[in-house]
Amino acid sequence: MELNSSVTEFILFGLTQDVLKEKIVFVVFLFLYLATLLANSLIVFTIKYSRMLGGPMYFFLFYLSFADVCFATTTAPRLIINAISMKKVISYNECMIQIFAAHFFGCMEIFVLILMSFDRYVAICKPLRYTVIMSQRVCGTLVNLAWAGSSIHSLVQVLLVLQLPFCGPNVIDHYFCDMQPLLKLACMDIYIINLLIVFNSGAICMVSFIILIISYIFILHSLRNKSAEGRKKALSTCTSHIIVVILFFVPCIFTYTRPPVTFPLDKMVAVFYTIGTPLLNPLIYTLRNADVKNAIRKLWCNQL
Repeated sequence: MELNSSVTEFILFGLTQDVLKEKIVFVVFLFLYLATLLANSLIVFTIKYSRMLGGPMYFFLFYLSFADVCFATTTAPRLIINAISMKKVISYNECMIQIFAAHFFGCMEIFVLILMSFDRYVAICKPLRYTVIMSQRVCGTLVNLAWAGSSIHSLVQVLLVLQLPFCGPNVIDHYFCDMQPLLKLACMDIYIINLLIVFNSGAICMVSFIILIISYIFILHSLRNKSAEGRKKALSTCTSHIIVVILFFVPCIFTYTRPPVTFPLDKMVAVFYTIGTPLLNPLIYTLRNADVKNAIRKLWCNQL
């Protein structure tokens, strides 16, 4: 049988089928998406053009905000449009593109969060060697490796989906194309494919989460030797990072490290890491970082 010969498009079920609730979804998520674009674009613009934010941490924050904009854009616009549209259809090719983009920018966010934790570890635990270890060349190389790793991960995801034959139902019980909902529609035994997905997406989420938690344990342990002021500043930075890590990784682990079953809760869990985290990242980093707030204020005062 030729793969995917019977299904050329999918119907996205969305968050709800209730007409009133769909209007609420449209208003709420349009606001959240626009706020995400504005907040992250403001950080990208500020870091790029401000001379005050030239350190490695802000170099990585630039790419985190860029990934957040792209990550939210892969899912939110279609959710918003479908909330007021009678025809909630996505073509097979568009579905594959959405899977690639969502996993590419989601994986990029994971890798950048790891780089940011490594940067904080070096800054706090090895302050005398910080400028040598986190040189501009090293930071650039690390980001390039993150781009390459994200490309490999998302390409593997798409190649796995392309192995699935779809010959019957085409209603995806989700608001965007993702692996688990698509597996339910496949006309074949999906056990091996699901194992590969768990070893790919699940392993990346779990291993990255463990690495991040260990790095912050080392950081917090090293604070014993710091002054009270140094401990306070380091704890403030680490606390914001840990909040982001928990909000992003716990839903991802819940989604990608389990057997091929779906739950009604899945869609709301996905909202946390596809739309919630990209909005919270800039709020956490700007509201808890005096340097970023001062740079934004100074930059915009000069523009005006």
